[in-house]
Amino acid sequence: MNLRRDVFQAIADPTRRAILLLVASQSMTAGAIASNFDTARPTVSRHLQILIECDLLEPNQNGREIYYKINAIKMKEVADFIEPFSKVWDDRFNKLESIMKNYQTKTNC
Repeated sequence: MNLRRDVFQAIADPTRRAILLLVASQSMTAGAIASNFDTARPTVSRHLQILIECDLLEPNQNGREIYYKINAIKMKEVADFIEPFSKVWDDRFNKLESIMKNYQTKTNC
C-alpha cells in the first residue's frame, strides 16, 4: 500500500525544514546536503525521499549527480494555506500591542 505523505507532517521535522532552507537558494546534491548535518547519510536520504514524496523537493539528474531543488509551486500552496492564519495572529498581536501601549500610558500618568 502506497500512502501519500502529508506536507505538514513533512515540514514538522526540523531536519527537513533545515533541508528546505538549504536548497531554497540553490540546487544541491544529497552529499552536499548531508555534509550540513551530524547524521548518517542514509538518514538524510530518507528525509529527502519524504520531501520528494510530498512534492516539496524535485530531484534533477545532471550526469551522474542528482540535484535537489525546491518545488516553488508546492511551497507557494503551503504558504497560501498558512497566510490566513498568519493574518489572524498578526491582528491579535496588533490588538495586544495597542492594549499594552494604552496600559503603559495610563500607568505613566
